[in-house]
Amino acid sequence: MLLFLSVPQPRPPGVRTRAGAARVARWRRQLRRLRGLLRGLRGRPGTGTRRRGRMALCGQAAGAASLPSELIVHIFSFLSEPDRLRASASCSHWRECLFYPALWPQLRICLRVSPAEQPRLEFLMRKCGWFVRELRVEFAAENYLSGGGSPSDGSSADADTDGDAGTGGEEVEALPLSPRWLEVLRTYLELVLCVLVSIRNNRNLQKFSLFGDISILQQQGSLSSTYLSRADPDGKKIKQIQQLFEEILSNSRQLKWLSCGFMLEIVTPTSLSSLSNSVANTMEHLSLLDNNNPGNSTLITAVELERFVNLRSLALDFCDFTAEMARVLTDSDHVPLQRLSLLVHNVSVMHKSLDNMPNDEHWKALSRKSASLRVYIMAFDIKNEDMLKVLKPSIPLERIHFDSFVTCVSGAIVDLISRQYDKFLTHFILMNDMIDTSGFPDLSDNRNEDPLVLLAWKCTKLSLLAIHGYTVWAHNLIAIARLRGSDLKVLEVTEESIDFDQGELADQDVDPVHNLIEQVSLGLGQPWHAVMDIESLSVFTEPNRHFYREMQAFSEDV
Repeated sequence: MLLFLSVPQPRPPGVRTRAGAARVARWRRQLRRLRGLLRGLRGRPGTGTRRRGRMALCGQAAGAASLPSELIVHIFSFLSEPDRLRASASCSHWRECLFYPALWPQLRICLRVSPAEQPRLEFLMRKCGWFVRELRVEFAAENYLSGGGSPSDGSSADADTDGDAGTGGEEVEALPLSPRWLEVLRTYLELVLCVLVSIRNNRNLQKFSLFGDISILQQQGSLSSTYLSRADPDGKKIKQIQQLFEEILSNSRQLKWLSCGFMLEIVTPTSLSSLSNSVANTMEHLSLLDNNNPGNSTLITAVELERFVNLRSLALDFCDFTAEMARVLTDSDHVPLQRLSLLVHNVSVMHKSLDNMPNDEHWKALSRKSASLRVYIMAFDIKNEDMLKVLKPSIPLERIHFDSFVTCVSGAIVDLISRQYDKFLTHFILMNDMIDTSGFPDLSDNRNEDPLVLLAWKCTKLSLLAIHGYTVWAHNLIAIARLRGSDLKVLEVTEESIDFDQGELADQDVDPVHNLIEQVSLGLGQPWHAVMDIESLSVFTEPNRHFYREMQAFSEDV
């Protein structure tokens, strides 16, 4: 039997097929008709005529509804997201083209934990969840947006502060939650399920980021398991969430960025084992931030980290970042790590040990491996003696953020930072929410020089300084502005933190507040004023969210 094959001859460049030429001609005819209609509409006066023309635009006479989907999608690609939504209201055909995959390569969603958000989220994820390449979801606690109150039924937040703060890991009785806050927690679980179900079979996912700020349900640190048992009595939803997360990881084929911060019971110590070796080997960013992990268990081990040979940025709980991990990252088969973000939380320090953390030699080896390595540290309510153990001299520390409501940072810690990290430090944030009727702590007590002034003098790359809850003398603030000048891009100090000498207040010829604003503005080379409304800045009101967003930007800047 003879088999004859007809091999088509290659077409010369620029020559269209007959079908392709006909399709292009048809599009051109439709565009000419559309342009003619628009010219006619511009030339006809009267609102009634314009209304009839606008209605005809979506009719068959104008041909707008019969335009090819490819052409409508091409038109949409030049529009912003709000304009796409308005244009999609023209007709059903245009509305169908709105969720074409090429138009939505990424989704960034910030959700209130509210039942009203669920149908909207379900609709959006049903349309885009199966193809989106970059998905970033933030769950915003209701009180951040509407000024909600305490989780408990009118009882003060400090009614049981001895619980999580000093039990050393023992189970304590949780504060009673009102029905409203139990409903918030149940809604939170439903919203997380909605997101995970919609992307479980998405093999195009390249960047996946989840942030869930559940600090409103925390009492001085970790979220008690008692709360979870009340919101999810049989643990069925939480188990389903964990299984879905592992299914997403196992189905992924192109995942390069995985970030999960302060999510509730979503990542387990076995979650990363669901990733295939091929995906783990090409992963570029990994962020696992969760201080509610019980006991001494960690979300990733040094053995698991060996698979992530292409990792360029990493974010972990400081107690999970061990000396063995530092050794793995310095191996020759790993690419140089460029960004490292570490969360030092009092809850983790209580339940885990600092004995396994990297020593100064490990940090030197990491710096030799990557000269561009930079470190970002966020310290939540850490005792000064523990911070002295954490701050090794060879850490290439670029950013540090202190936030506390029980302990205060000492002047010795600020002095240590200014001495050890003067070549790297660019961001310094100092927050204190502790209620003390005697006033804010003064870092310059019993010192010849104010530690903050020394920090501004020695750290020549300092570009951001934010302070709340510590006394900042007006003359020291002026000195900081003059030392750093225009290089200090951001200087945020709350009004209540600023204090004046008695001599400045006694001078009747000069208004001390006006003089402070004028002198600081002159020093910085730009208009400046103290922060009057603390609620307007997330760095003061939402430290978790601020750190997570800054960590994302810090890690992307590679």
